[in-house]
Amino acid sequence: MIKIALVGDICSGKTYISKLFKEPVFNADYEVAKIYKENKKCFKKLKKKFPKFIDRFPIEKKNIINLLLSNKKNFQYLGNIVHPFVRQKLKKFYSKNKKKKLVILDIPLFLENKMYGKDDIIVFVKTKKKEVNKKIRKRPNFNKILVEKFKKLQLSLSQKRKKSHYVLNNNFKSEIVKKAVKILKRKILNDRNCA
Repeated sequence: MIKIALVGDICSGKTYISKLFKEPVFNADYEVAKIYKENKKCFKKLKKKFPKFIDRFPIEKKNIINLLLSNKKNFQYLGNIVHPFVRQKLKKFYSKNKKKKLVILDIPLFLENKMYGKDDIIVFVKTKKKEVNKKIRKRPNFNKILVEKFKKLQLSLSQKRKKSHYVLNNNFKSEIVKKAVKILKRKILNDRNCA
């Protein structure tokens, strides 16, 4: 199984691109949202750590936002509690798809949390800053302070690019991006078969 992780800026289109590969996708943001809605064990741990913010189940997104805005250290505390649950889900995802040729990983802090193995393929999604900023502002629950805090947790774009094996340009033009993904997928399979 070849694991392909997409990295890049916030709102660079990683989630959209991950679907274009037409392979199983592990979307960490989606899994975290599910954990907040369904996992009572996680809720109890968060309630114990943050009783002021987390007081009812299922956990509401606005409570998480308030918790993160209240103290920059809360990013780390929250991550320490939630990440083990995400890793469990990732393990199940690998197990379920072990016979697949490719799987796609859409995990925001993939590099920062050292979630990669030596054979994983990292693809840097390259975008224009102007386009990304436009997309970020259109997001529901957009909060400039939160976005800035989240960016501080991440490696710089140049560091991400340096750690990547391939670069995929996303100009947000659907047909061009679809074609680029098809070409990249073929190249990755070809390079891996030749290795």
